[in-house]
Amino acid sequence: MAAFYAGFPETVPVRTVNRQCSSGLQAVADVAAAIRAGFYDIGIGAGLESMTTNPMGWDGSVNPKVKMFEQAQNCLLPMGITSENVAQRFGVSRKEQDQAAVESHRRAAAATASGKFKDEIVPVTTKIVDPKTGEEKSVTISVDDGIRPGTTVSDLGRLKPVFKKDGSTTAGNSSQVSDGAAAVLLMKRSVALQKGLPILGVFRTFAAVGVDPAIMGVGPAAAIPVAVKAAGLELDDIDLFEINEAFASQFVYCRNNLGLDPEKINVNGGAMAIGHPLGSTGARCVATLLHEMKKRGRDCRFGVISMCIGTGMGAAAVFESGDCADELCNARKVDDLLLSKDAR
Repeated sequence: MAAFYAGFPETVPVRTVNRQCSSGLQAVADVAAAIRAGFYDIGIGAGLESMTTNPMGWDGSVNPKVKMFEQAQNCLLPMGITSENVAQRFGVSRKEQDQAAVESHRRAAAATASGKFKDEIVPVTTKIVDPKTGEEKSVTISVDDGIRPGTTVSDLGRLKPVFKKDGSTTAGNSSQVSDGAAAVLLMKRSVALQKGLPILGVFRTFAAVGVDPAIMGVGPAAAIPVAVKAAGLELDDIDLFEINEAFASQFVYCRNNLGLDPEKINVNGGAMAIGHPLGSTGARCVATLLHEMKKRGRDCRFGVISMCIGTGMGAAAVFESGDCADELCNARKVDDLLLSKDAR
């Protein structure tokens, strides 16, 4: 139905991908893999989520065996509890979490004010209904509306924990309930050149890994090294990171665990400010990463996108700037299939 709304003819096949928070990135990875395999030459990896209309909870029944398997039972934990588990198990303080949230909003506000997001945002005209008056009016959404420029650690410190009475996860240091959509157009290099289309970036590698469901937020710390190694690179070779901020606790843990430079991560803010529409986030991060890499020019060659995944996984992908898509010269040789000219 969405494809027809967008104007695609009936001859274009579609399918739905579900890997929860990484669905958008999984869609991009699936399209890239299919192009490499020769199934088709052009594809769109997209994601969307309307968290305001779709319930996040699960009211259905589950196999009664779940009570016999602790890890299976932990797949049903509220995401906020997994955040509390990460904070408690790895010693991430409330202050660290609130500071990360403030920085996310500060960077997102600065990026919005300077027009950094204009090239990646398609304005959407829709209708909203005033909940008080019932009045319906047409609006055009062209900026992310969850960013709070004036957020301070002091303000966030006054918020009460949401998931545990003595916890540290609050509405202020968590990602927001958001609606959003994003899409990434992928094709063979030869096709892009033939059509005269600019090459914004090159998809290099993708990895999805499993982790303990009770601390699912550690996923990026496990997935990023796998994806980076598959690209023949080291963490120090990566110029920019987009790591989804599902919760400040897990974001701070992953950053510290990998020893990453904070100045390389979410330079234009993250999900605590921009929002985390679950299915959309992966594709949105691709757009944000590649546009920032383009702005930074040849000094910014490699970027990584990663996120944790509900039920205990992590996903990550490595991208290369489209302006410098020559052979990797500072790393081991990777499978020719992955780096062949037509497969980029």
